[in-house]
Amino acid sequence: MHWPDTDMAGIHIETTGNGPDLVMLHGWAMHSGVWDSVVEPLSRRFRLHRVDLPGHGASRDCVLESLEQMTAVIADRLPGSYSVCGWSLGGQVAIRLALQAPERVQRLVLVASTPCFIKQADWPWGMEANTLALFMENLMRDYTQTLNRFLTLQISGSEDQTRVLARLRESVLCDQPPDAATLQTGLKILQTSDLRAELNRIGQPVLLIHGQNDVITPAGAAEWMQQHLPRAHLRLFPHCGHAPFLSFPERFVSCFDAL
Repeated sequence: MHWPDTDMAGIHIETTGNGPDLVMLHGWAMHSGVWDSVVEPLSRRFRLHRVDLPGHGASRDCVLESLEQMTAVIADRLPGSYSVCGWSLGGQVAIRLALQAPERVQRLVLVASTPCFIKQADWPWGMEANTLALFMENLMRDYTQTLNRFLTLQISGSEDQTRVLARLRESVLCDQPPDAATLQTGLKILQTSDLRAELNRIGQPVLLIHGQNDVITPAGAAEWMQQHLPRAHLRLFPHCGHAPFLSFPERFVSCFDAL
């Protein structure tokens, strides 16, 4: 079964399958189509709700302003009770959803995500701040080249880089990619969000899925989260970069056996 849905605020959600509700949130610059390789097997077990984040995909008309705004707008469109799977930036939205409405969020799956994207004195598992600053500066100058550089970082360390890069390019550059202003706002969220102090408030079971060779959100971030989340389990994928569901879709789907 397949029910596309768009609300008055412009948030697009595509719902497929039957079973317990599972919300899927993509990363920066992408859209919900990035999950296509795992939708069929997951929809045999779950009722999937694939969300286009504000400003992305078919939610382009919903302006992206902040992590809090993004979380609030999405929460209004979700089922009464659900599990949530968030990749990268989508993982931070998932964490916010769990913190804001713990009675609604049953479980979290955090894929290549992190509570803090930027490297700091007490946080070695992040990107250099000047790297993201350079991306922001170059977006207005050369949109396509800047996005391609970011995609290349995402597949770094992956076993099948050519295939994964092609899939990511298809997801970000096809149809109507986000405009530069939306992407800059998203990068600002990545630069400023730090959820470390709040993680111990998450009492739900959390599954962490991470690539061992991820250069955007290093594996150390997932190991830190495993130690600081009360009910966390980590699945680390060898020979894998920032997109484990694209590099190893069957292994990724098998992780959901515990849900």
